[in-house]
Amino acid sequence: MTETGETGETGGTTGESRVNDEVWVVGATGRVGRGVTARLAARGLTVVPVGRSRERMAAAGTAAGLPRGAKVVVADSAERIADEIVQGRPRVVVNTMGAFAATAPVIARACMPGGHYVDQANDVVAVDRLLALHDEAVAAGSTLVTGAGFGVLATEAVVAKLCEGRPVPHRVRVDAVGSVAVEAGVLGAALAASIVDALTAGGRRYENGRLVSSRLGADRRRLAFPDGESATSAGVASGELLAAHAVSGAPFVTAASALVPTGAPIRALLPLLGRLLSVPALRRLAVARLGRAPVKAAPRPREHSWGHAVVEWADGTRRAGWLRAGDGMDFTADVTATVTELLVRGLGRPGAWTPAAALGADLATTAGGTFVLD
Repeated sequence: MTETGETGETGGTTGESRVNDEVWVVGATGRVGRGVTARLAARGLTVVPVGRSRERMAAAGTAAGLPRGAKVVVADSAERIADEIVQGRPRVVVNTMGAFAATAPVIARACMPGGHYVDQANDVVAVDRLLALHDEAVAAGSTLVTGAGFGVLATEAVVAKLCEGRPVPHRVRVDAVGSVAVEAGVLGAALAASIVDALTAGGRRYENGRLVSSRLGADRRRLAFPDGESATSAGVASGELLAAHAVSGAPFVTAASALVPTGAPIRALLPLLGRLLSVPALRRLAVARLGRAPVKAAPRPREHSWGHAVVEWADGTRRAGWLRAGDGMDFTADVTATVTELLVRGLGRPGAWTPAAALGADLATTAGGTFVLD
């Protein structure tokens, strides 16, 4: 149900001409949603919060700097949100509601023709499903960007920089090591679903150009960061893997994350836990309980978040590099807001992309990151 507010329709016969100047933020009351709303409002864009509770969205909008009484859209499912998008025709829809494997294709398709879409998906299934809409998006004149957050962009952009002016490499490894301050409250359904989905997906890697299964937590490595701090990362099925393969073309690609448990007892239990959670009823129970789990406020564990890549060529040449950012969640909000603003300005190209593929590796520095390259 759309609440009060002007639509800004421009009329006309093409998909682009029917699109107005609004930016809809789905899940505007969550941490990333609030951050994106505030950043876009500060840049002078017309932002419309979308979610289940009009009162909560209005409060979040006011806190983010939207005018009191500004338009909100009330809808309680991806399907109903899609119906509202078809009727309202916003220029860009930002999806921060999570469960991207299910919500992204439904909401993204509703943006077409002419409207654009952005999300922060970071698992193999969700990213792959959004990228599968590429031909539809090209035909519709729409730009769909998935993985517009810390992990995917921070690693993809480093790979792109290291590969500039070089032939296709033989092997690539990327590591995403976020550092995030924790807000007091509950874990939340979106994050809980992401954790459970990572466990059920297990590990993945590219071998001879084919995406194959591997053990979750494999390829464990201790990383020493340029600032003198360190952390351990291990293999995981992630959006970083798909993005690194696409941007490099390398036949062998591995992706790792510091979020994967690396202790030997825990790693031994991960395959069994993944099989149990693949049972639909157990998955639903785990997501529900984990989502309600209380969390205490805590500062981020390290000063910086780091995206890392090592690229090797068949002749033995090896290059490595980093992207340095601040709080990983804040960087995600910065990336999403920057991508959205560029799409509003008409700088995207039709199709379905990861962030650097859509807008170039320097998007990472525009969003506040810093490259540290060999």
